[in-house]
Amino acid sequence: MQNNIKFKTADLFYKTFNEESKIIEKLPISGSARTYFRIKSKNYSVIATYNTDKKENLAFLHLSKIFKQNSINVPEIYAEDIDNNIYLQEDLGDETLFDRTQKLRNADIFPDEIINLYKKAIEQLAELQIRGCKGIDYSVCYPRAAFDRQSIMWDLNYFKYNFLKYTGIQFDEQLLENDFNTLIDFLLKAETDFFLFRDFKSLNIMIHENEVYFIDYQGGRKGALQYDIASVLYEAKANIPEDIKSELLKHYIDYAGQIIDINKREFTEFYRAYILIRIMQAMGTYGYRGLFEKKQHYIDSILFRLKNLKNIISDINILDKMSELKRILKELPQSEKFNNILQKDKLTVTIKSFSYKRGIPYDNSGNGGGHVFDCRFINNPGKIEKYKSLCGKDKEVIDYLENLKETHQFFNSIKQIVSASTEKYISRKFKNLSVNFGCTGGQHRSVYFAERLSGYLKDNFEVDVVLVHTEGF
Repeated sequence: MQNNIKFKTADLFYKTFNEESKIIEKLPISGSARTYFRIKSKNYSVIATYNTDKKENLAFLHLSKIFKQNSINVPEIYAEDIDNNIYLQEDLGDETLFDRTQKLRNADIFPDEIINLYKKAIEQLAELQIRGCKGIDYSVCYPRAAFDRQSIMWDLNYFKYNFLKYTGIQFDEQLLENDFNTLIDFLLKAETDFFLFRDFKSLNIMIHENEVYFIDYQGGRKGALQYDIASVLYEAKANIPEDIKSELLKHYIDYAGQIIDINKREFTEFYRAYILIRIMQAMGTYGYRGLFEKKQHYIDSILFRLKNLKNIISDINILDKMSELKRILKELPQSEKFNNILQKDKLTVTIKSFSYKRGIPYDNSGNGGGHVFDCRFINNPGKIEKYKSLCGKDKEVIDYLENLKETHQFFNSIKQIVSASTEKYISRKFKNLSVNFGCTGGQHRSVYFAERLSGYLKDNFEVDVVLVHTEGF
C-alpha cells in the first residue's frame, strides 16, 4: 500500500516539475491519519500529503489558496490529485516554534528570541483571522462551517464522557447540561465573524528562514478571535510562564486593535471563557488517549492542564452562574481516583529514538536532562540499499547490527549506566527517567537500541516503560 502511494506521489511530482524524484522520505507520524513524504529531486524539495478524507483535503486546499492570496504565510500548493488523495505543498523544513522554544528555553525563562517569535506568530494570527479570511467559502470547512452551538457542545460532551467519567467525581447530569448551555450562550455572545484556526499551537507554527508559517488549519471555520489566542498561550506542552502569557495577550490585543475596534475589557472577559472551553476540550482528548488508552505522555499533559485551570478559574466570572461545573472543576485536583492514576508509584522510563537532524527530544516530564546516547559511530545500515526502507525493528537490520562487535560493547555499557540510574531512581522514589538514542536518520541504529533497552528494562525492573520513535518507525 505504502509503495503504491509513493509511486503516485512520485508520478504527480514528475508531472509538476518535470524532474525524477531522487529521494522519497516518509515523515514522522502526526496525530492525524494523514501521511507525509518529503520528495527531493535535483532542483526541488516538496512535501507530499496523502489523506483519504477528501472533505478535509478540499477544505485545506481552499483555505490555503485564500490565505496565500491574502498574503498570509502558509505553504504554497504546487499540485493536487484529488482522485488519489494527494497534494504537493511547499517544504518549510522541520523546525516548529515548539522545537525552537524547547531548544532555547531554560526552565521557565523564555529568551527574547522566543518571545519575539511568539509575537510574530500572534501578529500573523490576527492578520489571518481578520483580513486573511476574506473570500473564504465557509461551506467548504469541515466538519462544521462555524464554531457554533453544536461544535461547542461536542467539545463539552467529549470532556464529560472521555475525561470526567474517569475521575470518579459525582455530578448531576441535568445540572451539568444546564451549565453547558449557559457557557455556550455566553461564548456565542462574542463576535464570531472571523476565521478560527481551531488547532493553533506552537507545533503547527513552522520557523522557515526566521519567519513564521502556519500549517494544519484544515479544521478551521468561522468563529471568535479569542479561541485561537487562548489555544496557543495555554498549550500544555509549551508550558508558557504566566507573565509571558500576559505580555503576549496584551501584544495580540494591541495588534488586532490596530485592525478593528476592540473593547479590551470585554475581549478579556470572553477570552477567559474561551480558555475554559479549550482546556476542557483538551482534557477530553487527554482523557481518551491517556486514561482510556493508557498513553503516559497524555496522562502527564493532564497535569499541565490542571495547573492552567487552577491559575485561571477564579478569573472566569461566568462560572459563578454555573454552580455544578464550577464545583466539578474545583474538585478535580482532589479526586482520589484521579490522583491514584496520576500519582503512580512506579518509575516511568521514557525511551526515545531520534534523528540528530531534528535535535535531541524535549523531556515532557519537565525534569530536563536524562541520558543521551549517540549511535552514529556504529556502521549505518541505512547506507546499504537493501536496508534503506527498513528500520531497527526489522529482522534484517537487527541481524546486521548484531553481527557487529561494537553493537554488543556499546549496549553492555548502556546497560550498566541505565541500570545504575534506574536502581537509584527507584530507591529515591523518583517518577521519571529519560533515555534517548540518536542516529543520523532516527530509523535504524537508534530504533534498534531503543527497542533493545526497552525489552531489557521490562525484563529486569519493576518500571513502566514508554517507548517513542520520534521518526514514526
